[in-house]
Amino acid sequence: MEDFRLKVFLTAAKTLSFTRCAEQLYISQPAVSKNISELERHFGTRLFHRRGSGLELTESGRLLEKWSEKITSMYITLENEMAQMGKANQGELRLGASTTIAQYVIPPVIAGFNGCYPDIRVSMITGNSERIEQALFAKEIELGFVENVSRRGGLQYRHFADDRLVAVARSGADIPTRIKVSELQTIPLVLREKGSGTLELVTRRLASLGVSLQSLDVVAWLDSSEAIKAYLSASDAMAIISVAAVRKELGSGSLKTIDIEGLDFTREFSRVSCQGEHDALSELFCQFAQNFML
Repeated sequence: MEDFRLKVFLTAAKTLSFTRCAEQLYISQPAVSKNISELERHFGTRLFHRRGSGLELTESGRLLEKWSEKITSMYITLENEMAQMGKANQGELRLGASTTIAQYVIPPVIAGFNGCYPDIRVSMITGNSERIEQALFAKEIELGFVENVSRRGGLQYRHFADDRLVAVARSGADIPTRIKVSELQTIPLVLREKGSGTLELVTRRLASLGVSLQSLDVVAWLDSSEAIKAYLSASDAMAIISVAAVRKELGSGSLKTIDIEGLDFTREFSRVSCQGEHDALSELFCQFAQNFML
């Protein structure tokens, strides 16, 4: 169904050679020239500059390249969704989730989903929120779950679940269970790495009270809640992480919470997808997840 002329144009735009374009599409070079000429006549503008034996996109050509990529992506989505109409609840769903969500929130949902829809293959990549957003732009996944506060252009964010960050330390650590913000500078602190949604929220909430990370005694930057908990078990440091990551430890008494006066760390987990794109399996998964987590 895809317009073959756009396919020829995109291939020529990527290779910048009619000869290589013809080789990749298994057509003749005159056929390439014919399709490009038809597009140029249709739009009334040149799409390529001829530079000796090579090509260079004109400004109009760069514009058409951008829109051709979007159109091609929409054709692919259409083909997939039409295929789904004839294959009820079958196919592959590629998810991505930021570390906290991937470790403590999504796995039970996926297990329940697999039980209800055994013909849908679910895969998931993990990383911090920034990595998941990059994976969406790169078309590595159809649906992401992130915990960051900031929003990137070109992506659509919707509420998925509520969460809260808590300050915790080893139960035997010499840290009071209630402290003032001004006392934070005296306590060794373990934080998540740059690009983490958790770190972004902590940074913003502290900044709202006039506290910068540079003024704190950060002893380690770690890339997972599990690593942070292991660090706390062998030190007198404090960490600020999702309550979802420490429910077991708080229940057993191995960790204690520390109330920081004036600080509220409530937040939301968001589902995120590329703006303007619709995927039937993603919507099915989200509907299931919302009901599953009630």
